[in-house]
Amino acid sequence: MGLLVVLLSYGPTWSAPMSPAPLVGSASGRCLDVKGDVDTPGTTLDIWDCNGQANQAFQPTSAGELRTMNGTRCVDALDGRTTPGAPAVIRSCDGRSTQVWRQNADGSITGAASGFCLDAGGAGTANGTAVILWTCNGQGNQRWTAPAAPPPPPPPPPPGGSGPCDIYAAGGSPCVAAHSTVRALYGSYNGPLYQVRRSSDSATRDIGVLAPGGFADAAAQDAFCSGTSCVITVVRDQSGHGNDLWYQGSAQVPGSSQSSPAKATAESLTAGGTKAYSLYINPGNSYWRDGHLTGVPTGAAPEGAYMVTSGTHVNGGCCFDYGNSETTRKADAAGAMDAINFGTECWFGGCQGSGPWVQADLEWGLYPGGSQSWNPGQRAFTGRFVTAMLKNNGTSRFALKGGNAQSGGLTTLWDGALPGGYSPMKKQGAIVLGSGGDCCKPGGGANLSAGTFYEGAVVAGYPSDTTDNAVQANITAAGYR
Repeated sequence: MGLLVVLLSYGPTWSAPMSPAPLVGSASGRCLDVKGDVDTPGTTLDIWDCNGQANQAFQPTSAGELRTMNGTRCVDALDGRTTPGAPAVIRSCDGRSTQVWRQNADGSITGAASGFCLDAGGAGTANGTAVILWTCNGQGNQRWTAPAAPPPPPPPPPPGGSGPCDIYAAGGSPCVAAHSTVRALYGSYNGPLYQVRRSSDSATRDIGVLAPGGFADAAAQDAFCSGTSCVITVVRDQSGHGNDLWYQGSAQVPGSSQSSPAKATAESLTAGGTKAYSLYINPGNSYWRDGHLTGVPTGAAPEGAYMVTSGTHVNGGCCFDYGNSETTRKADAAGAMDAINFGTECWFGGCQGSGPWVQADLEWGLYPGGSQSWNPGQRAFTGRFVTAMLKNNGTSRFALKGGNAQSGGLTTLWDGALPGGYSPMKKQGAIVLGSGGDCCKPGGGANLSAGTFYEGAVVAGYPSDTTDNAVQANITAAGYR
């Protein structure tokens, strides 16, 4: 009878309607989450970016249960423990006392059997922080809110006539280099996107857009290359800074010898409802520009970059990069590069699954996060069209983001401290695409990477999250298919 009295007097109450809803941590802004979206009894709880999935929907019942996974599991303590530090888990609902919970006026959630609160362990706020039972202390990592309405949708695509570089400029971080074989990255751009060279007579032709701010004129390439083969010799810079990317091995990149131009017709796609071609890079293809005198950030100046790439054409060779690189084309020092890397090489750990992953090539290391250790925020992106983003304030902080370039928003993979030894950054201001920074000259590094490039830009300044989201919305509106 004593236990029954305790439970009856406990009187579980909830401040939100008794319907499935996310429980958002006050300190982290992240949702209570069944780890890995796994329905197995005994699976632990953690915190994770809110995503609207069933493993983040929790439904209080009149009996004090906290049900999840479409109502099939109840929040419990591991092995029925009632001591501080016990992991919170899911179990089959059976009415035991460790499955009875109360939400208090301050937003904390207390267990009937233990009297302890659901707590983001160690006051952690990062994705993957384990949720445990701990002595109630009123701190933000023990307060949970159940919003009455779902989170707001991602921002709508920007008005017609604008491109990613217009969005970056409006956000105070203008493009200093803008490249694409698919489309204009400014709403008013009406110049060439890239140049092809045909094998029959070595003639060249610039391929432009069908209309200002529009998509590539693939028909012009098809006509020019009919009956022969073509390669892409240069990807033109749309920013006005002259940062055209020539293949390493061309006369425009003196001293290069280990690289050749990519085949121009290796992959076609549809964007904006019309045909286009990608820059389809295989081992031995690479592009470069010394842009340190034409606006590309150097030293510890803040910088951002994005590219649209593919998770279906990758390998573990070093290194499919796009971004800031050495003017010397040597591996000069930690911080001499600040480039997006996308591939299946994982040098330091911190990568989940088999990849490919969005990482930062900062020279002397590819980083999935801020250190040579596990980063629970990392995710593999295996879709055909992938958005990859990197931004770095040059002294203390960098962020990695990734997403589906066809729909949806961005996932923050890392937003925190630079690795040890990388502050301040020592960027040199060249731009590389398709290889590491120490390529492609006699005695230089190997050029072994495979990857696909559709579009990308390097920007001066540290873009805001609002700008990142607007760029992603513009990309998904481009209609990559």
